[in-house]
Amino acid sequence: MDSLIPFTTSGSLVDCVDTRSLSFFSAICLQNETEKMLVMLRDGRKLVGVLRSYDQFANLVLDDTIERIYHGSEFAEKRVGLFIIRGENVVLLGEIDLDQEDEIPLQQVQYEALKPIYAKGVADKKLNDHNKAQVLFEDKGFCREGGEGDGY
Repeated sequence: MDSLIPFTTSGSLVDCVDTRSLSFFSAICLQNETEKMLVMLRDGRKLVGVLRSYDQFANLVLDDTIERIYHGSEFAEKRVGLFIIRGENVVLLGEIDLDQEDEIPLQQVQYEALKPIYAKGVADKKLNDHNKAQVLFEDKGFCREGGEGDGY
């Protein structure tokens, strides 16, 4: 079911929902294909899975979910199964082109081998961000993140 609805609307997500779990009538109304989706979360995690359901708050249900981590020219995957994501944690949601997914220009390695390197990179980035925030606070007059006046 091709539509002219821009991807930023909820209506375009209807095409990406897996219809195997829906009733017969609902399945007829929707496309009968499974779509792999990439979800980036606020904490930096990247999840790939089949979109089973969503709501108006961007709460998502992903099935056959894989968590991917990247470092340099390497990546690793870990199966996490069914994943329920609260909408406020979603930064990006996008459809994966299945033809191009197999042509990832990165080298796949074991998850256990890459996890400590990835964790160190995340910790280094967090420390660097903290140091930058400290400089902005002390030298430039910015407020601390989460402090008074840092509301929406």
